Amino acid sequence: MTKPDEYVSDIQLAARYGLKARESIWKWVKTQNFPKPINLSPGCTRWRMSEVETWEKSREIAA
Repeated sequence: MTKPDEYVSDIQLAARYGLKARESIWKWVKTQNFPKPINLSPGCTRWRMSEVETWEKSREIAA
């Protein structure tokens, strides 16, 4: 389990899920109720890992 304040990029998330394109993460935000990213600064968008893990758990329960 990760620290609640850890932030990850779309590239890191794509690697986590074995996706070839990081754009898939952005599609998930629009279509699969994936957590929305946070703009930390101009050009720096990240996701809170705690929110990603919560999303993962909710999908496990639904399956």
